[in-house]
Formats: sequence, C-alpha cells, structure tokens
Amino acid sequence: MQIPKDLIKEAEKKLQSVKNKSEFYNLRSHYLGKKSFVQNAFKELKNLDGKEKIKIAKSLNHLRAKLTDFFESVDLKVLTTKEEPYIDVTLPVNSNIGKKHPISVVMDLILDYFHNLNYSSYFGNEIESDYYNFEALNFPQNHPARQMHDTFYLNKSLNDRCLLRTHTSNTQIHMMLNKSAPIYMLSPGRVYRCDHDMTHLPMFTQVEGLAVDQNISFSDLKGTIIGFIDYFFNQSVDVRFRPSYFPFTEPSAEVDIRFGKKGWLEILGCGMVHPNVLRNCNIDARKYRGFAFGVGVERLAMLYYGVEDIREFYASNSEFLNQI
Repeated sequence: MQIPKDLIKEAEKKLQSVKNKSEFYNLRSHYLGKKSFVQNAFKELKNLDGKEKIKIAKSLNHLRAKLTDFFESVDLKVLTTKEEPYIDVTLPVNSNIGKKHPISVVMDLILDYFHNLNYSSYFGNEIESDYYNFEALNFPQNHPARQMHDTFYLNKSLNDRCLLRTHTSNTQIHMMLNKSAPIYMLSPGRVYRCDHDMTHLPMFTQVEGLAVDQNISFSDLKGTIIGFIDYFFNQSVDVRFRPSYFPFTEPSAEVDIRFGKKGWLEILGCGMVHPNVLRNCNIDARKYRGFAFGVGVERLAMLYYGVEDIREFYASNSEFLNQI
C-alpha cells in the first residue's frame, strides 16, 4: 500500500483557497472524514500480512496525527467573512438578551389571579380519546365540533378515535373522575382546531377553569369572571353576559367587554356545569353544582398588547417581539 508523502503539503495548498468555515470543514472532512484516504486505508489493513500491517498502520497513525494537528492549528477567525460573522461560544452569556414571550406573560397573569383564589393548575393530555374530549362533556354525536373539518383526528376508527384535543376541558373530566369534590382547578395548555386566519390559529393556548362544590350559583360565576377581568386590565371594565349554548354547561353565556372604540368584544365563554357532565364523572348532581369558563390566551394577549393579527405571536419576528 502506497502512502502519499505530500498529503500535508497538498492540504496546505488547498487551504489557501478556502474562504469561509463551511469550506474549511469540507476540506477537513476530505482528509480526515469517513471517506478520506486515511480512513479507507485503515479499512484495507485487514488484507495485509502481519509485518506489513504493523508498518502501514504505524505510518497511517502518524499521518492522521499530523493532519489532525494541522487542521486544529487553523485560526477560524481568519476565515470569517462579512456574510458569516464569527461567534465565540466561549464568551460569557449576555443575561440581558431574552424576555418572556407575550403569551407566557398573559398566561402568568391569568394563573396568578386564580392561584390567589386557591385554584390549582393541572396539565392534561394533548392527544386524547373521543370520550374525554366529547362524549363525557355531553357532546351529541351529530355536533359540528366532531366533524373532520373542525377536529384533527389521528385515526379513522370510529370505535376508538384519537384526536388532538379541541379544548382543555378533557383535563377537567380526568380530574373529576379521580378527585372527589370540592374541586377548584385550572386546565391551561395548547389546543387544536382546523382554523387559520387573522383571529384564529390551528394551534392556540387556552385556560379553562372549573369549580365544583355545594351551593355554587351563577352569581358566583359572574363575580369570579368580573373580578378577573378588572384585575387583568387593571381597571373597572364594562362587562355583559349574553345567553349562549355549550353542550357541557347549562345555562351558558358568552362574556363581552366594552373595549374603547372597538365597542363590545367577546373574550370568553362560561356557564354552569351540565348535570350530565357531573353524572358522567360519578359526582352527585343533586348535592354538587359547578361552574366552568374558558378563555383563549392569544385573544386576551391581542387586547392586552393592541395586536391586530394573532399570527404575529408565532411568526418569530424579533422586531415585533422586541416592541412588545
């Protein structure tokens, strides 16, 4: 086996035409990578007899060491171009760079308010069965939310359908089945729906609240919601409750606020927990009552920061995020 004597000189000559780090790494791979002469030569040693194998192996090890020393001695700063700025990863971290994402800020505001009221947070499954996402929540079989154009299904089996949850109410079902009343809980997390425009996303963040106890009334629900809205906007806000329909609450309402020149804006849905939902979770609906509410974090963030397009929060636009 012939070992080239001028391999180092050849590498030095080719290095003179290298312009950036990418080309440097390609050159190093050519001489030391898996397909290089050195590596292929080591593979061929098995075909040699004992004495020659020892001699060639010693020469190859010497050549590989010299090539390695040569490439490690190259100053990469010299290869840096304007298009490819040099980054010294050994420098200390600048702790002033980086802030909380606006969605995280708004999420913390919501959770802080209800944690002070002794609500506990629980994070459930994002991949869920049809039972916990729909059936236990009193959704009829023909409800539009069950259709393919509204929900991301992960399989086609009607008997055991798995899906990406469309709300965090699934966590409330798990909690009611595993914990006895009274229950005061929040279920924050990501949810998924087939929707995408300036005010809707296929993936967004939601916080739902649930209270199950004796002698709970709609007045308790209204007081809780109004108190939260005043806290969130740091002022007294005009609020109205409009009758609505949700399968899992009865009566149900949508909550609007008067927001400057925009007039009335809907910000969340709520209602008294439907007795069927309580019974599905083995809770005595004659003894206990409950209320529930759900709010989209991105929707509140749009109002909090004055953002018109919800997609801006996830566009990875540093200029937008720095403004906020």
